[in-house]
Amino acid sequence: MNRPIYKPNALMLGLSFLLLSAAGNAQDKTTGKDPFKGAISKPLITNMYTADPSAHVFGGKIYIYPSHDIEAGIPENDNGDHFDMRDYHIFSMNGPGGKVTDHGVALSVKNIPWAGRQLWAPDAAFKNGTYYLYFPLKDKNDVFRIGVATSSSPAGPFKAEKAPMKGSFSIDPAVFKDTDGSFYMYFGGIWGGQLQRWNNGEYDSNGSKTDAGKDEAPALTAKVAKLAANMKEFAEPAKDVVILDKAGKPLLGGDHDRRFFEGSWMHKYKGKYYFSYSTGDTHQLVYATGKSPYGPFTYQGVIMTPVVGWTTHHSIVEYKGKWLLFYHDTQLSGGKTHLRNIKVTELHHEADGSIRTIHPYGN
Repeated sequence: MNRPIYKPNALMLGLSFLLLSAAGNAQDKTTGKDPFKGAISKPLITNMYTADPSAHVFGGKIYIYPSHDIEAGIPENDNGDHFDMRDYHIFSMNGPGGKVTDHGVALSVKNIPWAGRQLWAPDAAFKNGTYYLYFPLKDKNDVFRIGVATSSSPAGPFKAEKAPMKGSFSIDPAVFKDTDGSFYMYFGGIWGGQLQRWNNGEYDSNGSKTDAGKDEAPALTAKVAKLAANMKEFAEPAKDVVILDKAGKPLLGGDHDRRFFEGSWMHKYKGKYYFSYSTGDTHQLVYATGKSPYGPFTYQGVIMTPVVGWTTHHSIVEYKGKWLLFYHDTQLSGGKTHLRNIKVTELHHEADGSIRTIHPYGN
């Protein structure tokens, strides 16, 4: 959940710049048009700002674990300091169009022993009667780590462990349960997510502020690690999530339209693994497929074109035979990039297994 402001790839950013010129005002000042006209879905939560929705089906109900945006009064910058979230609310619903229930504060910064600041995009999992909430948070040295908290209820409240997960770093944990019962965590994000500062296995506070800085070299990518039986630690060292083009070559750092930026998610469809993520500064949700939860994954295409707002972050879940895409935009705040709202729409797999591209404001 890394939130830079500037966008180096001009080709893909025309729409985003046009829409973001309306920040704080739902009417675009250049064209006089409402950038949200034609939106394919409405905000699920309207009494607070929510983002980065991680959705799961527990006990026949959909539970959503989002970030909780607030107006912290911090100027926008490329490190994402203006995304100063301080707690999580958990929501549940009986399918799209149903009533959404707010279960209140599930976890707060003030109740995490090792906390520094910034509770970014979380995820959740369930095993043997216990629910696990995984969250990125800067420690007291301002370094992002991943923590875990537990509860007997999917709605919380959750109690955090006394220390972050050993060997964890960066942001955006996403936990996938495979059909054999194994759990895997995907994580990482460049720029403000600090992934680029971990090249040698140790945090480099003077490292790059953006990416590896090598456009012709393989891009930095997400990490994956199998979780231990206790769900509170890694069972192995984290590995790179290798993403290849259709010629079998790794995506390069300069390929901003396709390379990984943040926001990992994994789902499985007809025996195939679908690794999806945000391209960040080109504002797309894209996906790659593979034969193993470890990859390698071959890039396939775009799941969703840019939303109004800088960030894009999602989850994909099957519910009663339909596949749903949870995502966010900035409709409630009229375009303020750090004050977002979660949404949901149906996702379709084509007969060949490809995902039909979704346009959040119509075709």
